Amino acid sequence: MTISDPVNLGDALASFDEVYSPRIVATMNDYDVRIAHTLGEHVWHVHEDTDEFFLVLEGQFDVAIRDANGDESVVVLTKGDTFVVPKGTEHKPSSPGGSILMFEPSGTSTTGDRHKGEIPDHVDSTSGHQL
Repeated sequence: MTISDPVNLGDALASFDEVYSPRIVATMNDYDVRIAHTLGEHVWHVHEDTDEFFLVLEGQFDVAIRDANGDESVVVLTKGDTFVVPKGTEHKPSSPGGSILMFEPSGTSTTGDRHKGEIPDHVDSTSGHQL
């Protein structure tokens, strides 16, 4: 068993500036704990086989959800709020600025198993970067 040093999330967030480019701060039971800065629009995408957990650390983070009928709704999250996007649910994050913490299975792409449209330049299609 390997014990890692504690990670201060404030220091970790201060170590990079890129938005929608998550950093892996810990791994547990085949899950990554990731942090990211958020600003602007993400892309509509789906994670077919996994839920996606969000915790807002700072600012505001919105998640547009599209149901099976194509109807859209938006969940508005602020500091301290958590939200889980169920697997197979089409969603599109956006933010006027903030930071988030996510739990996802290691290797999960930030743009899902499938996405709609071009990936904006400010969105990093990745499975996370080491801190």
